[in-house]
Amino acid sequence: MLGVVAGLLCLLSVTACSSKEEEAQPLVSVQAETVKQGSISQLVTADAVLFPINQATIVPKVASPVAKSYVARGAKVHRGQLLIALENKDLAAAAEESRGNLEQAEAAKNIATANSLPEELQKAEWDAKTAKDSMDAQQQIFESRKNLLAQGAIPRKDYEAANVAFIQAKAQYEQAEKHLEGLRAVGHQQELKSAAGQLTAAEGKYRGAEAQFQYSEIRSPIDGVVADGPWYPGMMPQAGAPLVTIMDLSRIIAKAHIPAKQAALLKKGDAANIKIAGSEEEVKGKVSLVSPALDPGSTTVEVWVEAPNRKGILKAGSSANIEMVAKTVADALTVPTSAVVADEEGKKSLMVVGSDRKAHKRDVETGIQQGNMVEIVSGLKAGEQVVTTGAYGLTDNTSVKVEAPAPAGKPEGDENKDEKGGSE
Repeated sequence: MLGVVAGLLCLLSVTACSSKEEEAQPLVSVQAETVKQGSISQLVTADAVLFPINQATIVPKVASPVAKSYVARGAKVHRGQLLIALENKDLAAAAEESRGNLEQAEAAKNIATANSLPEELQKAEWDAKTAKDSMDAQQQIFESRKNLLAQGAIPRKDYEAANVAFIQAKAQYEQAEKHLEGLRAVGHQQELKSAAGQLTAAEGKYRGAEAQFQYSEIRSPIDGVVADGPWYPGMMPQAGAPLVTIMDLSRIIAKAHIPAKQAALLKKGDAANIKIAGSEEEVKGKVSLVSPALDPGSTTVEVWVEAPNRKGILKAGSSANIEMVAKTVADALTVPTSAVVADEEGKKSLMVVGSDRKAHKRDVETGIQQGNMVEIVSGLKAGEQVVTTGAYGLTDNTSVKVEAPAPAGKPEGDENKDEKGGSE
């Protein structure tokens, strides 16, 4: 009987001890979220300055007062449109004079081309013809005396005299013929060449005068918008200073300088967004340039993002923020960044809420991060629940109570206050 009583006492003692241990085990309140599966992107952000896709700064090539301005600041213009006319009466007169000189040179060349042989060439032809007639006459005399000498009708000295005269006449003819051929080959060609040279010079002077006249008419080289002005009649543009600037704002380039490590993640064609200060609207664009070289002054890399500017909200010269998508994982497991805890060695882990209502430590490997979400490469499964608030310092196998997050804008603990209490 005593043994039975002792056994019962012992059993009651063990039960009481076990109950006390369970009561002593802490119950920690935490917040948790379910592991999500979806797309996540690695973003590179930077501050940038906006530039037009094309810009023409026009500096007048002639110094002259403004005669008339045809456009105002902000006006849309097309390529070739007349913007400003400068005083050009003197230039117009110079162009007319050059035109007259050109017409004279053209007439002189036509005359030289169509004209018969020049005077010196005519004289050479006459001399050659005279020498030919003289040679033919001396040849006949020589042949006649040759026959007479054979008949014994004349002395030999008459025959030899005729022979010498014939040889001299023949030499004179050959010399006259060579002179004529030389004039024909060189003289007339030089005259034509001289006429052609004068025509070319006249054409050059006319084109120069015409160009000077055209320089007085300031025309737009591109389609765009007038970015400065206005200019009034009589105003004198400063020498070497821009007179008008045309910007093509149909597309905008956002230029930024980012660290080389981040630039290495980007490539031409990556999706990007441009957001200007003071506006919630984002303009979608693409990376159009990743500079192949570092900026020697800042050791950063220049990156361009190009975007259409259909609504005109992007203003050249203003500051903006660009967000470029360097990498996208379409089917990733993601959790809030607050759920991941790193130890002193940098090893990352998180607390998974099990079916036993206890937090279990799980080592994980993280990937890319977007905002307050991070990719979990290994260590988790979709649908699991992880501790997002209260994970730091939480030990493995700790019993937890998952609480709903406090309503936005309401401090924790307000729900426990007496509605009628207020401040005493």
